[in-house]
Amino acid sequence: MYHYVVTSEKSAEQLKDALYEVVPTIQFGILGELDLKAIMQKKGVDHNLSSFEFEVCNPKRAKGLIDQNPLAHMFLPCKVTIYEADGKTHIGMPRPSAQAKMLEDQKLEKMAKEIEDILIGAIDQIK
Repeated sequence: MYHYVVTSEKSAEQLKDALYEVVPTIQFGILGELDLKAIMQKKGVDHNLSSFEFEVCNPKRAKGLIDQNPLAHMFLPCKVTIYEADGKTHIGMPRPSAQAKMLEDQKLEKMAKEIEDILIGAIDQIK
């Protein structure tokens, strides 16, 4: 499966705050955050559901992926999303292993799976 997504009883803002707390504990950092609701509204698009996109990275692991296969740049940094849909809040990510699999590099896929497992653990911790 391409993605990992779970539903949460927490609000999007609560999940966002929890993500900022847990990411450093897994030796990752948040490189960027997009508030898609605010961006769309600023552009005149009627969008009232919370939606945040985060770029997260562990530089040492990212370097390992890139050293293995420079095409890893295509799916780095990793993405975590928090969004509202169907009256519920969700948090998830595209699976780095699924993205690496498309590059047909088994070692890269294995390395990406290790990163994926760490990020899934963080998502499960804060959901």
